[in-house]
Order: sequence, then structure tokens, then C-alpha cells
Amino acid sequence: MDDLEPTLLVIPLLAVLAPLLARGVGRWMRVPVVVFELVLGILVGPAVLGWAVPSEFIDTLSEFGLAMLFFVAGTEIEFGSFRGRLGRRASLGWLISLAAGIAAGFVLASGEAAIVIGVALCSTALGTLLPILRDAGELPTPFGKAVAAIGAVGEFGPLIAISIFLGGREPGLSTVVLALFAGFAALAIWLAFKVPRGAMHAFVSSTLHTSGQFAIRVVFVILAALVALSIVLDLDLLLGAFTAGIIWRLLMRDASEPDREAVESKIEGVAFGFLVPIFFIYTGVTFDLEALLEEPATFLLVPVVLVALLVVRGLPSTLAAPEGSARRDRLSIALLGATGLPIIVAVTQIGVDEDILTTSHQTVLVAGGMLSVLLFPLIGMALRGERVKATPAREDDMA
Repeated sequence: MDDLEPTLLVIPLLAVLAPLLARGVGRWMRVPVVVFELVLGILVGPAVLGWAVPSEFIDTLSEFGLAMLFFVAGTEIEFGSFRGRLGRRASLGWLISLAAGIAAGFVLASGEAAIVIGVALCSTALGTLLPILRDAGELPTPFGKAVAAIGAVGEFGPLIAISIFLGGREPGLSTVVLALFAGFAALAIWLAFKVPRGAMHAFVSSTLHTSGQFAIRVVFVILAALVALSIVLDLDLLLGAFTAGIIWRLLMRDASEPDREAVESKIEGVAFGFLVPIFFIYTGVTFDLEALLEEPATFLLVPVVLVALLVVRGLPSTLAAPEGSARRDRLSIALLGATGLPIIVAVTQIGVDEDILTTSHQTVLVAGGMLSVLLFPLIGMALRGERVKATPAREDDMA
């Protein structure tokens, strides 16, 4: 507890400080709050000030934060966005990224290590991008829908790849287990559709402002059930969290707009006000900065990873850009599509746990992912911001 107590105090303080810094800097440039959470975590971590140290309890809270991040990402999925041109191009772009990522992985490593690197490079941090798009008012625009579709495929695709290739089984057996999980998830979705229209919403509405808080309790039950099922089937828990978000969205599909917004605000309060900041700050605290700085050659690989993310994931993402998009908007989509961190953290940790990757590999990949979160959304939204009022994309571009 001697090590735990200061960490318990420091992380909440940083969680409060991060949005204040983001707001202060926002007078000159729009910097995502996760940037400050990561940087502050590194600053107070063992590598710099040493005010916060890794601990089992905070690590557990961080896992909950990552799960909530993917849950919220699941609730934001617009299934209509996957119809027609946008869905086809977003999926094709990810498949190209997966192939290019594995090819790049074989340049750096061999065997399973190359697959781990490839899966990491083909990811998109939808959970990180959603708050940025929401704050900028971009979510309902064709541009925002395109980025959301790219991010959804860029998170769900790697989760499937993790479950098949990195689950400790042969790919054939992993596919069977994944199909079993899909069967349970399909059953849950079917039950969600069978809930009488308005029955759930009436009870949710009646407890929105009471100690019952039924909506939040149901969220945690669904999240815990799907995460537990993922763990029992030896799949990545993030797959369960993402699926839980989709199921919750279906449960609330017929709710009135005020009720839906009220419930979403409470879920986002728990997620982005409590658990998710712990994940990003703790990622900074546990980041092995010393290993990165001790070897100059290792440090020089970080910008290589950054460029690889842009080439492997960013360029194929432009396939999903709305028709008629200007070059600057396509570049913005490439930068946002290449933003990756949560999947990179999860994939590389699995690789280290399975003795597939070395800690040096993990440090370089996570550092590249952190740098992508630091730079790509900042540059991408700056490019987009200059054109959003002047040349808005047409709604029929999404057809």
C-alpha cells in the first residue's frame, strides 16, 4: 500500500489537470485531452519523477477503462454506415492494411512476431477519435461518418485477428471458438430485439434520476457478461466489450432522443470521467521510457513505426473518403485512420505474454502508437477545420 497510495492520489489529480491543459492550449491549437493524459502519465511515472508506480489495483482499473473505451466505441457504431460504398471501401481498406501490415512485419521480424506487428499496424483508435470528432461536431457529417466507419473496422477487424491468430490455439480451432462466441453474441442481439418496444426505456426513464440507475447497472451487467464470455473462451476481452456496446445500442434503439441522450451522458460520465482517463494515464505511467532512450537505434525506430502506421493504415483508409473530398480532407482521413494506440497496447502485451515479442519491440510499437495519438489527430483536425465551413461534404456522398 505504500506504493499504491500516492499513485491513487496522483492519477485523479492528473485526470483533472489534463482537460484544463487541453482547454488552455485550445486557445491556440486543438489538442486531444488523451495527449495530455499520456504525457502527464509518463512525466509522473518511474522513468521521470517517480510519483506514480505500477500497481495491481490500478492495473485492474486500467483494464476496466480499456474495456469501457471499447464499449463506448461499440455504442457509436452506425450500422447504416456499412451499407453501400462506405462499408465496402472501409472494409477493403482494412484488408489492404492487414496484408500490408503483415508484409511490413516480416521485414522487421519473422513468424508469429510478424503477425503481431501486422495486426498492430492495421488498427485505428476509434475510441480515441470519437471524443475528438464529437467535440468538433463532426460525428453527424459525411466526413465524421467515414472516419467512424474506418475506425470501427480498424478496431473490430484487429480484434477478430487477435482472436484467430493470437489466442493460443491453432487458427482452425480459434475460428471455431470465435464462431461459438459469435453464436452467443447473436443470441444476445436476438434477445435485445425481442425486448418489448418501450418496456426497457420506461424502466430506464423512471430510474434516470434515482438511486436505482437501472441503465448504468444494465450496462455493467452486459459488459461483464460479454467480457467474462470472452475470457472463458480465451478470446481477447476487448472483443466482448465492443460487442456489449453494440448490444446496448440495439436495446436502446427505440428510445426517445431525450432519454437516449440522458443515458449516454451518464455512460460517458462513467467512461470518460473516471475509467478511460485511468487507462491513458496509466499507459503513460507504465511506459518503459528508459528502454527507449538507452538504445539510440531503438529510439530511431519510433518515427519508422509512425511512418509505417501512416502508410499501412492511413493510405488505405482514404478509400472510404466521401466522394468529391478535397485532397486536404483525404489527407485528414489518412491521418485519423492511422491513429492507433489501444489495440497496439493490447496486441503487443499479448505478444510479450506469449513470448512472441520482446519488450523492446513492444516499447517501440507502443511509442509509435502514442506518437500517432499525439500528432495525427492534431494535424488531421487542423487540416479539416480550415475547410469544414467552406466546403462541407454532400450528404449524398455517403450513398
